[in-house]
Amino acid sequence: MSQRLVTGAHAPDFTLRNATGEEVTLSSFRGSSVIVYFYPAAATPGCTTEACDFRDSLSSLGAAGYTVLGISPDPVGKLAAFSEKESLTFPLLSDEDHAVAEAYGAWGEKKNYGKTYEGLIRSTVVVDAEGRVAVAQYNVRATGHVAKLRRDLGIDR
Repeated sequence: MSQRLVTGAHAPDFTLRNATGEEVTLSSFRGSSVIVYFYPAAATPGCTTEACDFRDSLSSLGAAGYTVLGISPDPVGKLAAFSEKESLTFPLLSDEDHAVAEAYGAWGEKKNYGKTYEGLIRSTVVVDAEGRVAVAQYNVRATGHVAKLRRDLGIDR
């Protein structure tokens, strides 16, 4: 199982492709705060709920100085279809080999319907303007997570 990040640690830099195939690098956001959230699979019920909650909160998150990046092991084409269908206006990034998820502690053992397997653990890491972890939340629930994160960050609607 990969090591989970802790508050104050340096957030591992990464470069991943977005839904249009362009490269996005975390360090290019230095100087502002970034919410990096990991979700298991585009277009599934829980992941759609979470993505739409981020979409609907994007204005207030942006006003508070946060950029949102969603990361999943889905290929770019699936991210493009998901982004278009749900009118998502923030970058979705493809981590097909789950190397970034592993570096962030968001890949590991999961249990579902009595089966144990390796997979993506729904997680959110807030990276501050200096590139350090400000918040690290693991095994979050899709429903209500964004509202809780907003409360934790002190962001009103």
